[in-house]
Amino acid sequence: MRRPFSRALAGALTLVAGAAAAPLAQAPHAAADSVVIGGRPVRAADSPWVVALASRDRFGGTRGGQFCGGVIVGPTKVLTAAHCLGRQVLGGSIESVRDFRVITGRTELRAAEGREIPVSSARVNPAYDVRSNAGDLAVLELAEAVPAGYVLPLAGAGHPGYAAGGEAVVYGWGDTSGFGDYAYALRAARVTVLADDVCRRAYPGDAEGQYRPESMVCAGHRDGGRDACQGDSGGPLGAQGKLIGLVSWGRGCGRPDSPGVYTKIAPLTGFVAAAQAAPRRGDGQDVAWGGQRGSGPAARPVQGYVAGELRGAAGPPAGERRTGGRQPLRAGRTERSHT
Repeated sequence: MRRPFSRALAGALTLVAGAAAAPLAQAPHAAADSVVIGGRPVRAADSPWVVALASRDRFGGTRGGQFCGGVIVGPTKVLTAAHCLGRQVLGGSIESVRDFRVITGRTELRAAEGREIPVSSARVNPAYDVRSNAGDLAVLELAEAVPAGYVLPLAGAGHPGYAAGGEAVVYGWGDTSGFGDYAYALRAARVTVLADDVCRRAYPGDAEGQYRPESMVCAGHRDGGRDACQGDSGGPLGAQGKLIGLVSWGRGCGRPDSPGVYTKIAPLTGFVAAAQAAPRRGDGQDVAWGGQRGSGPAARPVQGYVAGELRGAAGPPAGERRTGGRQPLRAGRTERSHT
């Protein structure tokens, strides 16, 4: 989440408001055994909308190929961060990732539970701004439908989940410490939705990024210690039974002065509803991911860098902690896993 760092690799933010999710205890500052900084273990069965984006071909099989998070918003529709689909994350074009899948219903990445569903097409929000991370959202179309009970509804404008001081929940399989320690099992952490003024002060528009309230929402804890981190990009932030945001960027992980920044869902509900599967050729293959090239802004090529670049989720070189979009694990990199 921290900006200049993309929180891609896998993880998610989610909510639980009405859905049966295990209660979360208050946690201290980032600890090596807490994934999604300051969280606790939860079961995928209790939050079935939380999914992992995966490609074993690009990211290896240790963690099922997981590199980002996502959220189910329709029987065949998943939302994730636009920056998760870029060349610098995937190591090539999205069309070249032949084993791109969404993993549903799996708590433990090394287990065989749940389903691995192929992604048939993807569309990036045409208003996505790679420099500011504004509108950091993409829609994936699944080759197979999931049960209607897996769907998390979208929060529209004026939804009470956006009110400052309210509670939201973030889930993921991402970095547990901010230094490349990834866990195998799903975790979740409660965070507080913060006022826009607080977020503007944290990210006024310098090299670390700029908070834009019309397209972003931020959440954390005044003392730090609860946050999404690298590997959690694209995961859901939920409150009061609705999806209010997607893990996008931030500065570091779990810092008291640097809340996580999420893509605000309310302004993008129209794009999500309108996004359809890409046209298909006679042989059943997509003409182009995101639609036919040259057919207009909705078919804009996928871009996946944040503030000019996206380093691997395992983190920058020692002594250099960038801020920015939550970084994904980059293709070809091996994450440091930790039980």
